Amino acid sequence: MKARAFSYVRPTSVGDALGAYAQADDASFIAGGQSLVPALVMRLQAPSLLVDISRIESMKGIALHDGWLRIGALTRHFETLTDPLIQKHAPLLSEAAPYVAHPAIRNKGTLGGSVALADPAAEFPAIMLALGAEMEIAGAAGSRRVAADDFFIDLYQTALEPGELLVALHVPVVKEGQRWAFDEFARRRGDYAVVGGGVIASFDGGKVGDVRIVFISVGSTPVRVKAAEQALIGNSLDIGAIQRAQQALETELDPPDDKDMTSTMRMHLARVLLGRLLERVRKSA
Repeated sequence: MKARAFSYVRPTSVGDALGAYAQADDASFIAGGQSLVPALVMRLQAPSLLVDISRIESMKGIALHDGWLRIGALTRHFETLTDPLIQKHAPLLSEAAPYVAHPAIRNKGTLGGSVALADPAAEFPAIMLALGAEMEIAGAAGSRRVAADDFFIDLYQTALEPGELLVALHVPVVKEGQRWAFDEFARRRGDYAVVGGGVIASFDGGKVGDVRIVFISVGSTPVRVKAAEQALIGNSLDIGAIQRAQQALETELDPPDDKDMTSTMRMHLARVLLGRLLERVRKSA
């Protein structure tokens, strides 16, 4: 199949991109195109206009400011793996990056595109939720920031309104005493995860002070498991606490059945994965 005919513009500012989108009957933003182009070819989407945002300099770059790491939405996947600021101040993001697809895709795909698409089996949306990131969104009414906890709404549905553009991601810098881990189960490296997850935890006097635990491929969005978090807070991260956190998953996760795996098996893998992640955090602490 081939994509339907469309018009094409390549603005160099956020304002021009928003203006072009607003003037079209049906438009789509495109940057890396790793999700949109296949959808166009299969005619799952058929916009009358493509607004290419890849030349907008204000959506590029990585900078540290007031305890936050601002990562431009046009940051390529491979940069999350190699950039020294991300490695130092958002190491959980760097740890998850090698699991994202394959090098050819990581060289073209953008962080903002992955987060805006909000595929529940993708690593980067889950990492934004685990880190407590905030999304910088530009629209006709101006700019706003939305916390990751409020950004992911349902399957491929986010807080982005039609015509709005995700321009940057703001990540709190890792603090002294925090520990983290990411891992996933996949049939082959680079495939979508059957189950994946990330953990970031802080410690106070040998006990868990704060923790965020997020899973992928277990629901219609990345899923934060707050009951499992509460089972750990204020306790030493010992075997008993880890087991209580694993048991708490039963009250929060309801993975879907699909043609490849039953809900029961996916739930079992989530418990196993959580145990592995927390054990790695415990050893590093």
